Amino acid sequence: MNDPRLDALRQAVPGLHLKTDPADLEHYGRDWTRRWTPAPLAIALPGGIEEVQAIVRWANAQGVALVPSGGRTGLSGGAVAAHGELVVGLERMNRVLGFDAVGRTLTVQPGITLQAVHEAAAAQGLLYPVDFGARGSCSIGGNIATNAGGIRVIRYGNTREWIAGLKLVTGGGDLLDLNRGLVKNSSGYDLRHLAIGAEGTLGIVVEAMLKLADPPPPAQTMLLALPSFEVLMRVFAEFRARLRLQAFEFLTDRGLRHVLAHGGTDPFDDVHPYYVVAEFDAADEAQQAAGLAAFEACMAQDWILDGAIAQSQAQAQQLWRLREGITEAVARYRPYKNDIAVRISAMPAFLAEAQSLLAEAYPRFEVVWFGHIGDGNLHINVLQPDDVDDETFMAQCGRVTELLADLLRRHGGSISAEHGIGLVKKPYLGSTRSAEEIALMRGIRAVLDPNGVMNPGKLFD
Repeated sequence: MNDPRLDALRQAVPGLHLKTDPADLEHYGRDWTRRWTPAPLAIALPGGIEEVQAIVRWANAQGVALVPSGGRTGLSGGAVAAHGELVVGLERMNRVLGFDAVGRTLTVQPGITLQAVHEAAAAQGLLYPVDFGARGSCSIGGNIATNAGGIRVIRYGNTREWIAGLKLVTGGGDLLDLNRGLVKNSSGYDLRHLAIGAEGTLGIVVEAMLKLADPPPPAQTMLLALPSFEVLMRVFAEFRARLRLQAFEFLTDRGLRHVLAHGGTDPFDDVHPYYVVAEFDAADEAQQAAGLAAFEACMAQDWILDGAIAQSQAQAQQLWRLREGITEAVARYRPYKNDIAVRISAMPAFLAEAQSLLAEAYPRFEVVWFGHIGDGNLHINVLQPDDVDDETFMAQCGRVTELLADLLRRHGGSISAEHGIGLVKKPYLGSTRSAEEIALMRGIRAVLDPNGVMNPGKLFD
């Protein structure tokens, strides 16, 4: 490609890895939404902070938009490059830079995978507790950009809680060193938290200092079969009252069916409408007995119909696969995803209305529910039938999402719990944020990215 802007980029950043092959443009220009035709200008793969700064300064000079790119496992279109943007892929910046044994922090580059962070923490006898199914391919930079949550938020919280410091290249090309690992730092605005969850609209994360925790105690994993949606929160309340939960995840028979077709193993003889994967501390006999007592108490009230208890780590992984394997198992249907959150206390009333709304709104489309019920986060996957074209499918899903956004507004919820707003949820941001909040967000963005080069069109226009 002989675009003079790329010639200027090569001159500004000598030795920069730059890709313009059509296959590369397609590969790097999309994320897991797969709803937009990728059309980036080129793919830049910087090897360090100075190259990232030089790229951002070039973008300002040339008026070229930038799309930061990690593992591209996002589900809201936040990493899509469909309008001639330069994709800034961070995969070469993938190293562990340091470990502080006293402060118990791990400093990493943004392109490192979540799985590699887990392994680096484990090598020091510690734990980086944020975890979810895409751990092998998602990047820490992307996790920070969306404030990723996952399966153990109920115990450890979201990514935000585990970021001790950040280095951020702003939309103007400046390098900010935010918080620097300080435990206490009451010196004005904590700009670190603006970058977390900003979806690359304020700058590019180029380094992160991660907090580490003690390894969790031995855990017990159960798969519970439930008769109805209505008892779900009752079972949660019973287990939470008796146990120290590490995770409490639910899925439906529809989700299970897709995972089984993908190679999962069903521990039950009968099919049940709802399932829960529960994980809790079980370091001693008393904790194990408490888990069994919680299970029996729910069985006695007919809130649980059946259950399976993992007797080994391998069996626990098999049970977890039934929950974590859903996204991959339904991927061929290119599902439209709603990633929503409400307060746990509002969950029962919200669930009743949402279930009714979706059943009426999607008479022809299969809807697969699952999620992190213990922290109020539900994932609603609407599967596209083979005989329905993209335009019809997306239009119908958009109309239903408007209704869902209104329902969330009434229950004080959020249209995006952990996937971000990106392109998919942008029309519904007003259901979660007030007009005054959005105006302030625009103002913040204008300060950190005065020429609008950072991931434009995402979050809001």
